[in-house]
Amino acid sequence: MEETLARYNYVYHFGRYLGMMRQAIGRPEKFAMYWKETMRQMNDIGVGSLIIVCLISVFIGAVAAIQFAYQLDGQLVPMYYIGYIVRDLALIELSPTITCLVLAGKVGSNMAAEIGGMRQKEHIDAMEIMGVNTASYLIMPKVVAAIFVIPLLVTFSAFVAVLGGYLASVPTGLITDDDYIRGLRSFFVPYNVFMMYVKSVVFAYILTTVSCYQGYFVKGGSIELGQASTRAVVFSDILILLADYLIALLMTS
Repeated sequence: MEETLARYNYVYHFGRYLGMMRQAIGRPEKFAMYWKETMRQMNDIGVGSLIIVCLISVFIGAVAAIQFAYQLDGQLVPMYYIGYIVRDLALIELSPTITCLVLAGKVGSNMAAEIGGMRQKEHIDAMEIMGVNTASYLIMPKVVAAIFVIPLLVTFSAFVAVLGGYLASVPTGLITDDDYIRGLRSFFVPYNVFMMYVKSVVFAYILTTVSCYQGYFVKGGSIELGQASTRAVVFSDILILLADYLIALLMTS
């Protein structure tokens, strides 16, 4: 009965999450081990996600360009606005949000399954007996790697989205090459790039820590581990969308 109540008590989970993060920011026992683990996580998150981010970003830009070309057809708005809209849409919203939502499903579920498997096989208990700060060793390298690598992936995503918009609109005759490039250079606001990086850092922190929390406290067998991985993706996506709204509200008001 108590476990059932705790499962749906979000105040309880929030408090336990804060306790886990307080323990996770402890001083490393051996920096070489943390450095090696951080490099491994950077490779898994960055290089391992490059292809899926590239594919998604190409179609994000292509669909955005085609849709806006359709909506601007017959209107008084100049067609070079397509490049301007694709650029700002990728920078402000699509690249950070869609990329991190996808990474929450790919990277987040993997983190939850990895740590949850260690918990079930009692690897974490064995490390704690040896005096290792398991929350710090298992979580902080992932958080540091994600905060460093995911903004790079988002930057790459924005570039590829603009390229995808070009490939979908210029070779097909929807807009000329000069008009698309003119749109990319028009009305540029550097603040939008700053907003993109703020979103990507916040989203990276959310998807990493929430996924690690679900795996770190998993109980039971394979069914419970699968449920923890699912919850990691669902809660990460919900919190990312909520954070997206709050950041947009705060930074554009």
